[in-house]
Order: sequence, then C-alpha cells, then structure tokens
Amino acid sequence: MVKIILPLAAGVVMGMWTLPARAAGPIRVMLLDGESGGPYHKWELTTVALRKELEETGLFQVDVVTAPPSPQGFGNFHPQFEKYQVIVSNYDAMEWPAELKAGFERFVKNGGGLVAVHAADNAFPRWREYNQMIGVGGWRDRNQAAGPHWFFQGGRLASDASPGNAGGHGSRVPFAVVARDGEHPILRGLPNVWMHQGDELYNSLRGPGEHMTVLATAFSDPANKGTGKDEPVLIVLTYGRGRVFHTTLGHDINALSCVGFLTTLQRGTEWAATGTVTQKVPANFPTANSVSYRTDIAAIDPNYKRGLNGLDAGH
Repeated sequence: MVKIILPLAAGVVMGMWTLPARAAGPIRVMLLDGESGGPYHKWELTTVALRKELEETGLFQVDVVTAPPSPQGFGNFHPQFEKYQVIVSNYDAMEWPAELKAGFERFVKNGGGLVAVHAADNAFPRWREYNQMIGVGGWRDRNQAAGPHWFFQGGRLASDASPGNAGGHGSRVPFAVVARDGEHPILRGLPNVWMHQGDELYNSLRGPGEHMTVLATAFSDPANKGTGKDEPVLIVLTYGRGRVFHTTLGHDINALSCVGFLTTLQRGTEWAATGTVTQKVPANFPTANSVSYRTDIAAIDPNYKRGLNGLDAGH
C-alpha cells in the first residue's frame, strides 16, 4: 500500500542557504523552452513549475528563454549562453542551426552546467555532441545507431547493442526510485529508496553513455509495458569541463509536484552549476512506502485533478 504524505502547508520549509564560496551572487539559470515533439508535453505549464521550484530555494536567478518554433525564426534568436552558469532544458526540438549548436557546445565544454529534464532527452537525435552531453535519449527515430540501451543489471551499469528503437514507457503510476550512488552530492542524505509520484518511467533509452554515472534507477515493470530492467532515471555526466544532470522524470505538473522530483531538480541544478550541493533534504521527502507531493505545485495546472494513474500514453 502506497501512502500519500501531504505537507501541512502549501510550501516546503526551506533551510538557510549558504552559497558556494565561489559564487558572488545568485546562480544565473537559463530555463530553456519553446517546443515539444508532440502534444504530450505542456511545456508552457511545466516551465512555470520548474521556475518556481528553482527560485524558491533562494539560490537561483532564473531567466526563461523561449526558442522559436523550428525551423523558423532562428535568424533573430541569439541566446547569450555566456551570461549563465547553468542551462535547464525543458525543450524538445528536432534541429538547430549550426551556429546555435556551436555556441551551446562551447558553453558546456568550457564549464557551463546543463540540466536535461524529461523530454529534453527526446531532442536533437542527430546532434552528436548533444547526445554526448545527455548520455542517453529516446524517440525521434533514435535506434541502435544512437548507441546501446543502458540499464542496471546485477548492481552495475550494463548495455545491450541489439537492434531496436529508443524510448518507451507505460502508464503514469507511482514507482520506487533506487539510489545507485548515494554518496554523490545530489543524493547525499536522501533515502536509498523513495516513492515517486505517478510519472512516465522512461525505458529503452539509447546513446553513447560516455562519461556517465547513473545515480538512480527504477524498475520498468513488464506488467506496465516495461522492459523488466532497472532503467536509469537520474544521471550525471561530464562534457569537457561542463557538468550535466539528466533526469528522465517530470512528464507533467503531477510528476513535478513530487517532493522527490523537485528536491533532486534543485540539488542537481546547483551541482551542475557549481559542483557542490549546499541544500538540506526537506523533512517531507518521500519514503520507500510513501509518495509526497506539493499541492501548490499541482495547482499550477488549472485542469489538475489529483490521481495516481496516468491518462494518456504520451512521451
């Protein structure tokens, strides 16, 4: 039986924050959005939630940068990547102009942070360097050419290079997240297992998987269109001097309201930007038997009706 923990107040009680010594002020964050590969992801809503979750820490100054629909409009789109310490991507596009891709690559390679949220790993299937940054991705015609399917087996990272398409998931139901590297700064102090709010559990993600550490996995249940494998859900990577935090979680407002999601997002963004994590684990963090969610985040979706089961088969 999965229990549900509701915070007594609408917000999480936050501790006193200490910025890393090298930071002269708030961490500058570009929250990138503007496109989804289908009607499945309401990025206009999820951007609101992501911004709220980052800004409430007091650590981040967030600018939302909305890209034009591709392939039109890029002539006047010149994001100033260099102004920021980290890019949080809530963005799923097919392609970018070469000059724009080169600027993004320079930013991360020279030490800028990147956070890829959920469908951001559907993006840019043909952009080799982007796929190096995120390690694994799905959909948009990815297959064995993108790289092997990565998963945990026997307590360690394994891969399968057999032919097949990349990307799959079942219905949006709660599932257990299992820490695989609890000493990493993002996970330090979190329980070894916690329940995640109803969400898409991505499976069969493929990619180069280089310079990649899987922080946490979730079991992809065959009874829910799964692979029967422990699939990566929280990943960290390096690309040049840049740090990358990749979370496959966060399909919609329901998933983003999970205290486990927002805590790992906040901590992962700080780590990607600075290499350290100064944030405390909230008292209402979910347990191995209980989901925990934020009603104020859930209320961002005006059509939201609380439910643990998903309603569609989007990705």
